[in-house]
Amino acid sequence: MAKKLTIETEDGSTKFEVMLNPSNFNHNYTIKYDDNKNKALGTSASETKFAGYDVESIDFTTIIDGTGVIKTTKAIDVSKQVSDLKKIVYDYIGNKHEPNVVNVIWGTLYFVCRLTSFKVEYVLFKPDGTPLRAKVSLAFSGFMTNKEEALQSKRSSPDLTHVIEFKSGDTLPLLCQQVYEDGSYYMQVARFNNLDSFRVIKPGTKLLFPPLN
Repeated sequence: MAKKLTIETEDGSTKFEVMLNPSNFNHNYTIKYDDNKNKALGTSASETKFAGYDVESIDFTTIIDGTGVIKTTKAIDVSKQVSDLKKIVYDYIGNKHEPNVVNVIWGTLYFVCRLTSFKVEYVLFKPDGTPLRAKVSLAFSGFMTNKEEALQSKRSSPDLTHVIEFKSGDTLPLLCQQVYEDGSYYMQVARFNNLDSFRVIKPGTKLLFPPLN
């Protein structure tokens, strides 16, 4: 469980840990409705029908401080911290032809997402203009692969869902191979079960393997 909010690339190879956890954090859920355009004559109200769930989103603000007020093991370069964060969440990745999909991790939250907004407000400077403090506001929209959508759409089908107890010596790719005859579903199953890591699973953990179709 992450004590400080952490943003990492999808494979976990590059991480950014905030200096200060957000004082406010929004997790937004939206439902879509279709208005019935074919109203009966003489009626003024339109009937709204459920059309699905919109993508979940999150947003929060954090502070990067280079004044020394917050104790750290080394001096903080605010510009470099902003640049490091920007590389993870915003910059275009040539071999992917898009910015990174990232994981936002904090406490029990494990949110797979893409950046939708990145605002940096510099609020304190040295006399030469070097920034000493920045307020960084971030917004993310949830992300699911086609495989995850296939799993998620069948989440409410317990009669077809496999429940497997993880044993010593098991690996998630191996179990996926046994259930789906395709070991490549391991990342999607890990997220479906809200696992922090597919590599570190405690023996005895019960895992859900939902149907694909």
